[in-house]
Amino acid sequence: MGIWIIGLSGAGKSTLADAVVARARRDRPDVVLVDGDVIRETFGNDLGHTIEDRRRNAERMMRLCRWLDAQGIGVVCSILSLFPEHRAWMRDNASRYFEVFVDAPLEQLRSRDGKGLYARHAAGEITGVAGLDLPFPRPDGADLTIHND
Repeated sequence: MGIWIIGLSGAGKSTLADAVVARARRDRPDVVLVDGDVIRETFGNDLGHTIEDRRRNAERMMRLCRWLDAQGIGVVCSILSLFPEHRAWMRDNASRYFEVFVDAPLEQLRSRDGKGLYARHAAGEITGVAGLDLPFPRPDGADLTIHND
């Protein structure tokens, strides 16, 4: 089983993923949370945030999720998911794939801004922010869309 929770920074992916894992573990203790930021840290923060680094991190996560799923371990993955081909790959490679898109208006994301990405982008300190100067292809095949505004 793979639940792929996607959306922009600040949309609520990690919060939702934490809640889903906590609820699932009541009935099934073998559920694992795979979170994009945690995977980056686990691998020693060896990747930056270029589009190619983002692709590599996402591919690590996909392979990890497939590996866990192949062993019968439930996986809940919280990921930005910039690449529609990755979503399609997961749908084809997970035993049961369920895609959840957490959608929030950009104004809300800017006001939440827990990581300070939107403010730093507005100040010209950083580039490559998904949804701003880095395209975020909205999913067209999500199994569930949650409007988190």
